[in-house]
Amino acid sequence: MKKYYLIIMMLILVCLLAACAGAEGAQGPVGPSGPAGPEGPQGPPGVTGPAGPAGQDAAANGATYIGDQTCAGCHKDLYDIYMKSGHPWNMSKVSTGEPPAAPFNKPGEPPQGYAWTDILYVIGGYNWKAVFVNQDGYIITDEPGKSGNAEYLNQWNFANQALKQDASWVKYHSGADKLAFSCGACHTTGYNPQGNQDGLAGLQGAWTQEGVRCEKCHGPGSLHAGNPQGFVMKIERDAQACSACHQPQPGAPVTAQDGFIHQDEQAQDLFRGKHAVLDCVLCHDPHQGVVQLRQAGEQTVGLKCEQCHPNEARQQKNPTHLSMQLPCTQCHMPNLIQVAWADAAKFSGDFRTHQVKINPTQVSQFTPEGQVLPEIGLDFACRHCHGGGLGSPKTDDELIAVATGYHSLPAK
Repeated sequence: MKKYYLIIMMLILVCLLAACAGAEGAQGPVGPSGPAGPEGPQGPPGVTGPAGPAGQDAAANGATYIGDQTCAGCHKDLYDIYMKSGHPWNMSKVSTGEPPAAPFNKPGEPPQGYAWTDILYVIGGYNWKAVFVNQDGYIITDEPGKSGNAEYLNQWNFANQALKQDASWVKYHSGADKLAFSCGACHTTGYNPQGNQDGLAGLQGAWTQEGVRCEKCHGPGSLHAGNPQGFVMKIERDAQACSACHQPQPGAPVTAQDGFIHQDEQAQDLFRGKHAVLDCVLCHDPHQGVVQLRQAGEQTVGLKCEQCHPNEARQQKNPTHLSMQLPCTQCHMPNLIQVAWADAAKFSGDFRTHQVKINPTQVSQFTPEGQVLPEIGLDFACRHCHGGGLGSPKTDDELIAVATGYHSLPAK
């Protein structure tokens, strides 16, 4: 009986305590974290997914331009080589009141009437020539605040030892009023034809970096920089990748001026000859170019003519040429193009043609109407030496006689 009384008394005590309890108070401060527990076992390996999109396709997936300085963080050796080529220097911003530090050449002074603080961009400036853009974004064609002087010298041509030309000023659209810069598609990286760079009316379009930088050819690199293995960069080796800028008007006629092809792009006349099926990179490394290799005394192309044409290299009608070890380009790629300098009397411009094929019965390079013929004539194939002061002058008949069957086997 006492057992039941004891149980009843305990229940009454519990009820009294519950009735006396007050409302729940505010939560106290959280105490410090305890030490980390031991690491759990490694889970099973996951499945590697496919690599992300490359190049321009990556832009549709949110890729943005990051600049070649970022690329240099992982690709320093390649960056140092490419910075000696002409690509990054075909447009340079003047930001410190000093001329751009392009390798090999740089203009000494801006056009007459201007200081470097008046110049916003230098267009070109690597090996052949340079023109200048003012702070309003217009190409300089006259003295400050003026226009109409057709004799104003506004283009700087670098010296050319082969043509015995000293560096000097020449005319480029001289006197034109507010000549806009409209060449950003091939002179900048991340180009957008809409808008005006920095809000300047003279600059048509906008861009992320001046010059042909890494992302111009490889596409925007932000995704690749964040995940190098997951997002690969575009690497195109076909000629179309180069001809986007080096053949800006496919199928357009090659034009002549003052007895030379005038500033023709390489792919434009390459596709007029039988080498149209070749990819540019078979001969040219786009990270190096020709100029820096020539400056270093190295072979300027990756593939020599005789590697594909060994018989023609051995079988030459003129033993003197063979003994002199003249390169194939001496005749088959003469300086038919004028970029800055040319000498009509010597049939020599300052840039080689890529037409390659010689017509042994064609002397002139141009029709009576001034159109450029698709095969190389003997004036340019031969007379830049035989008449240009390097070899003895030859008549048309003499040149035709030697050129006909030049690489054929001798008759038995």
